[in-house]
Amino acid sequence: MSASYQKILSEYDEISHMLAQPGADLATLGKRQAELEPTVEKIRRFLNLQQELADTTILLGDMDVHVKQMAEDDVVRIKRELAHLEEAIETDLLPKDPNDSKNIIMEIRAGAGGDESTLFGAELFRAYSKYAESLGMKVSTISVSKSDAGGFKEIIFEIRSSRNTGAYSVFKFESGVHRVQRVPETEKSGRVHTSTVTVAVLPEIEEKDFTIDMKDVEMEATTSSGHGGQSVNTTYSAIRMKHIPTGITAQSQDERSQAQNREKAFAVLRSRVAAHYREIEEKKIRDTRKTQVGTGDRSEKIRTYNFPQDRVTDHRINENFNQITLIMEGGLEPIITELQKAELELRKASLG
Repeated sequence: MSASYQKILSEYDEISHMLAQPGADLATLGKRQAELEPTVEKIRRFLNLQQELADTTILLGDMDVHVKQMAEDDVVRIKRELAHLEEAIETDLLPKDPNDSKNIIMEIRAGAGGDESTLFGAELFRAYSKYAESLGMKVSTISVSKSDAGGFKEIIFEIRSSRNTGAYSVFKFESGVHRVQRVPETEKSGRVHTSTVTVAVLPEIEEKDFTIDMKDVEMEATTSSGHGGQSVNTTYSAIRMKHIPTGITAQSQDERSQAQNREKAFAVLRSRVAAHYREIEEKKIRDTRKTQVGTGDRSEKIRTYNFPQDRVTDHRINENFNQITLIMEGGLEPIITELQKAELELRKASLG
């Protein structure tokens, strides 16, 4: 057995043993076990097939022509599955983005295009929410600023990973500028308008991974505002924070208590500040080791949604996808799958 395969199986068995011990860190161990489980299942299937191949190969020497033919067919089938499994396992063993398993904070902001931009921002939020929920993830709003047209000038929300799928591994490709081309409902002449929406995807950073000194943070409490900027309560429950060294701000207004909003605002602030410093470091190494799809820059135009032509184009991989209505109803899987494949090829190439 490959040493790398044995290492995975040994780690999995060790975690299973540790989980049975009193006082075990169930959250951390359970998360790692869930990460390893798909690979462990493939390795076990691979080992079983190897034994099956050895047993079947013996039958190739059988004098009965029918038995021999069946054995030959089985050998072909087993070798094909073994090759497929070996490739899948090797892919699993490639170095991963350390943020892939994390929950995320997503930010959608209207860009060029006025009301049409805010409406498309609301549609993107709906598409992301539906797709996340189809994967067993949970979506919760942190703050929202609505337009008079009923769209979103800005919406910030959290997506929590499911047991088997990290939110960042799925949605990290969405950072950048999304362009929409269509005829707005208010357009009398039928002319196609072009609008833009900016999306940012931040891995949620735990305090143990990145610490902000509270002496560097300014905080103020305000009344939460609703549609049109009107106050929706009379208590100062909304929280706004500013990281003084970088000037980065964050706020939360959707929770009922000031304490809950303070916790969520600080989580957003920590993720934004961590992302700021991470981007500085990544830019230093991007020219020498390209392992991501696109530049990761929030100003990069990544995708165009052309409604008249029923086409979504992802510019990073130069791929077109049809059935735009289904995509906007949460059917993002074909696009995400192709982006994940492209990232995988880049990771393989970077090791070569």
